[in-house]
Amino acid sequence: MRLLVQRVSSASVTIQNTTTAQIQSGIVVFLGITHSDTPSESQYLIKKLIQLRIFNDHTGHMNLSPLDQKSSILVISQFTLYADCRKGRRPCFTDAAPSASAHHIYNDFTQQLRKQYPYCVKTGEFGADMDVSLVNTGPVTLLLTRDDESLRY
Repeated sequence: MRLLVQRVSSASVTIQNTTTAQIQSGIVVFLGITHSDTPSESQYLIKKLIQLRIFNDHTGHMNLSPLDQKSSILVISQFTLYADCRKGRRPCFTDAAPSASAHHIYNDFTQQLRKQYPYCVKTGEFGADMDVSLVNTGPVTLLLTRDDESLRY
C-alpha cells in the first residue's frame, strides 16, 4: 500500500463536470493498492497519516498533525502509484491490485479512516475518471508505504 500525501490549501474532485468532493486546508491522500495489501496495512498507515506532523506551528516548523489541526482529508484511489516504468516507454501496472480486490481494500481504508479520524474525510469515486485539482502548500509531498524497504520512512 502506498499513500502519496500532499498538504493542500484546497482540493476538489470533479467527475463528468460535477464537483463531487471538495476540501479547504488539509491533506490529499492518493492511495495505491497492491496484490498483498490487507486491512493491517491500512491500520498502520492510517495511524501514521493522522499523526504525521506536516503542518506548521506558530514558529513555522512542521510540528502539527492533521489531528492537531482538525484538518480535512481527501482520499483518492490511484492505481498508477504502482506503475513500473523501468522498461520501455509504457508503464506496466501488474503490481497494482485487480480492481475488485483494490475496491474492497479502498472501502475498508476509508471506513477505518472515518472511524479513527473524527473530522472531515471525503473521497473521490473508486475507478472513476476524475479530475483532481489541488493547491499544494509548501510544497509538502510525502510517500508513506509498508511494501518496499527502499521507500520506507
